[in-house]
Amino acid sequence: MTDTPLVCSVGSGQMPKKLYAVAAEFANPTALYEAAEKVRDHGFRSWDCYTPYAIHGLDKAMGLKKSWVGVCTLVGGLHGLIGGFLLVTITSVYIYPMDTQGKPYFSLPAFVPILDLLTIMLAAIFTLKGIILLSGLPRLHHPLWEWDLFSRATHDKFFVVIEAKDPRFDEKATVDLLQEMGGTNLTFIGEE
Repeated sequence: MTDTPLVCSVGSGQMPKKLYAVAAEFANPTALYEAAEKVRDHGFRSWDCYTPYAIHGLDKAMGLKKSWVGVCTLVGGLHGLIGGFLLVTITSVYIYPMDTQGKPYFSLPAFVPILDLLTIMLAAIFTLKGIILLSGLPRLHHPLWEWDLFSRATHDKFFVVIEAKDPRFDEKATVDLLQEMGGTNLTFIGEE
């Protein structure tokens, strides 16, 4: 057991050995939304909001850009379409050409089901891979999981967490900013 805690309240006199973030709880979605706008306006880049449900427009208030998952889906769909087209064309026209009832070797209507299937399957697989990789998964441990209050983020609490790796992070200024915005239960979260 370490002599310094991984999680401690601001003002408790204790400080984690290696600081991961400063976190604050907000009373309701409106307060969280306004806090997100202020944190964004102060120029922070490494921070996040945690809520029990989706809040309309929060991503815009946080200044988040469009996700790359759609590009992963498009790339997967194109791979499936082109790969399927090459598969059926090469096998049906060049490797195993068969004269079936006088139909042409290259018969696009016959190829549609396999093209459709491969396009959808590879788009779905690439989408799943994109979500996993862009989310930083799998993650077996996260410093926030040590914070007792954080388990309420999926029930009824709203949190803003500003990471210490952010270039604009300063302990005192960040704590003052969160308190000024109405944050309660301010907590220093340590990293192992």
